[in-house]
Amino acid sequence: MKQETILLVLSMAFVTCLLVSNVVAGKIIGVGLLGTISAGIVCYPLTFLFTDTISELFGKRKATSIVWAGFGCNILLVILILLAGYLPPAVFWEGQESFMGTLGFVWRIVLASMVAYIVSQNLDVLGFHYIKEKTGGKYLWLRNNISTMFSQSIDTVLFIGIAFIGVMPITVVINMMILQYIVKLIIAACDTPFVYLLVLSLKHRISDATN
Repeated sequence: MKQETILLVLSMAFVTCLLVSNVVAGKIIGVGLLGTISAGIVCYPLTFLFTDTISELFGKRKATSIVWAGFGCNILLVILILLAGYLPPAVFWEGQESFMGTLGFVWRIVLASMVAYIVSQNLDVLGFHYIKEKTGGKYLWLRNNISTMFSQSIDTVLFIGIAFIGVMPITVVINMMILQYIVKLIIAACDTPFVYLLVLSLKHRISDATN
């Protein structure tokens, strides 16, 4: 498999998880007595798995460019969904309210998502390569976990802070931050074996393609 094909597949997986997380983010999941979190938690943390894999295999410049490409795709998603939503519905179609209720965007949420994404994803890439340089390329598990856990903390504080401070009681906002970050930490720890699996299997394929 050619390097370009591997990079394309990883990039598509990254963008898919990113866009789906924004589409499903409107659903709120109840976590028993602990509180509530957004359904975006199901797939957004996976974006860090793919950026870390791309960083390891193709370097900081490629990973950063894909992060910015994802940002552009995010903006396009918002524009296209809003365009579809505001086009006049057929007179017999009764789903307009449901459509807008499910896919319509609150601009404060959009702003929170965009700011949190671009800051946290770039920090993840920078942190990953900083640790890689300091450890001489060793300990993939260490740079994967530290970079992801740190960037996820920034993402959580920025997103929930921008989206909900002043809208909800501060105690509720803080509880949402803590709960969402705990879930992200668990997912980040669980994705380490998959980063190793992807890196080892794809590095072998890249080596074969260049020989």
